[in-house]
Amino acid sequence: MGRSRNTRRRSAAVEAVEEAVDGGLAQLVPDPDRGRAWTLLIDGAPQSHVDLDDPAYLSFEYQRRLGHVIDLATPPGKPVHAVHLGGGAFTLARYVAATRPRSTQQVVERDAGLVQLVRRELPLDPNARIRVRSADARAGLGKVPDGWADLVIADVFSDARTPAHLTSVEFLDEVRRALKPSGVYAANLADGPPLAHLRGQIATAAARFGELALLADAAVLRGKRFGNAILVASDLPLPLAELTRRAASDPHPGRVEHGRPLTDFTGGALPVTDEAAVASPAPPPSVFR
Repeated sequence: MGRSRNTRRRSAAVEAVEEAVDGGLAQLVPDPDRGRAWTLLIDGAPQSHVDLDDPAYLSFEYQRRLGHVIDLATPPGKPVHAVHLGGGAFTLARYVAATRPRSTQQVVERDAGLVQLVRRELPLDPNARIRVRSADARAGLGKVPDGWADLVIADVFSDARTPAHLTSVEFLDEVRRALKPSGVYAANLADGPPLAHLRGQIATAAARFGELALLADAAVLRGKRFGNAILVASDLPLPLAELTRRAASDPHPGRVEHGRPLTDFTGGALPVTDEAAVASPAPPPSVFR
C-alpha cells in the first residue's frame, strides 16, 4: 500500500478528505446539494457517488444504468446473491442492500487502502450482508462458489482503464461458472472512437452468453465521444422493453442496442482471449475537465 497521507480541508459546512491509497490520491468530496452525500475521486477522476441517507439514489449516469439492470434482474425486492468486481465507494452494493433487503453480497476490491478509507469515512450499514474482500477481481471471482450468483457486476478500472485480464473469454468463463443458470452479468465499459475495445467486448460476450444488450449514450454509440457503456449478458431473455424505457427516461437519456443491430455494431470484431487481451483505452484528458 502507498504511503498514507490523510489531510482534511475545511469547506463551508463539511470537511473533504484526501488520502493516498494504492491506486493514487483518493478524495471524498461532499455533495453541496445533498446532506450526507459524497463523491469519490481517484487522481481527479470521479469514481463513485454515495448518499448515506439515501443509498437508493444513484447520481452517476453509468451507475443509474447498472441500477436498472439490478432492478430488472429478478422480481422487485427479491433478495439476491450479488458479486461486485470493483468496489469504489460500494455504491451499487449499498443500492442492492437498500432495494433488495436480505440480499447477500460479495465485493472484490484490489485497493486495500481504498477499502479502509471508505469503510472508515462512509461506513456500510452493519445489518447489510456485504462482505468486502481486498483481492484482484479475477482472483476474487475464482473464490465464488459455482452457481452462487444471481448477479455479477464488473466495474473495474486501474488508472482509468479496465485491466486486460478482465476482458477475455477466459474471464467470462469464470463469470459463467459463478453465475446461476438464470444469472445476469453486467459490465461497465469505457471507450471512444473508433470503439474497437467496445466492439471486441461485445464479440467476447457473444461467444459465452446467449442474450446481450448494450446501454449507452447515443453519441458514444456513434463514436462521437469517449464514454461509458453498460454491457448486459445472460443465457435467458433480457427485459429489453423495460430496459429501453428506463434508459430513455433517464436525466441523460440512453439507447439500448440488442439483437441484429448489436451484432452489426461489432463490425466483425473477434472474441478476445487471454493471450491477446489488452487494457481498455485511456480516456482523453478532456473527459474529467
